[in-house]
Amino acid sequence: MSNILVVQGSPRGERSHSRRLAEAFVSAWQAVHPQAQVTRREVGRALIAPVNEAFIAAAFYPEPEARPQVMQADLTLSDTLVEELKAHDRLVIAAPMHNFSVPSGVKAWIDQIVRIGLTFNHSLDNGVSHYEPLVQGKKALIVTSRGDFGFGPGGPLEHMNHADTLLRTVLGFIGITDVTVVAAEGEESAERSFALSCAEAEERLLALARTF
Repeated sequence: MSNILVVQGSPRGERSHSRRLAEAFVSAWQAVHPQAQVTRREVGRALIAPVNEAFIAAAFYPEPEARPQVMQADLTLSDTLVEELKAHDRLVIAAPMHNFSVPSGVKAWIDQIVRIGLTFNHSLDNGVSHYEPLVQGKKALIVTSRGDFGFGPGGPLEHMNHADTLLRTVLGFIGITDVTVVAAEGEESAERSFALSCAEAEERLLALARTF
């Protein structure tokens, strides 16, 4: 049985389009998988601590099994988020584009789950770095909204999209390479154009819920 982790990254509540679209998908997905577990992790409207010096010192401690207890305390949230990610085989990230990238809460979540020895390994071979992803067997869906049109593949503004492209890179780095992106575009354009884009995105999500 599949279970799903939903990371809500918008700082807006009911006004959030990415949040609404993601929840529409989850409801449809639950109808197909009524016994499955759904876990929601709020990172847009709840504080996710940014990485600081104490976190870095603890995460890169040379002997993790001998890490001092005070250092272990600095990794408590990160450990929780990593275990949460690993416990689910489906991941949904709902995150609008903010200034061409992801909201700060989503970036903080990323920094907490990309952990050497837990979600990736690093080694040196004759001075050359090698990275090994440690998260396997998962699929991810990114639900996003954008202020203008053309940020998707082949669009005139694709080169300015550092939002879902960043998420694809990060997820691939830790081992999640089966990633689907569904976007609603044009929130700052004509109201009807954006409404049509949202409707198309929702239709795609409802269809995807049957196979995801």
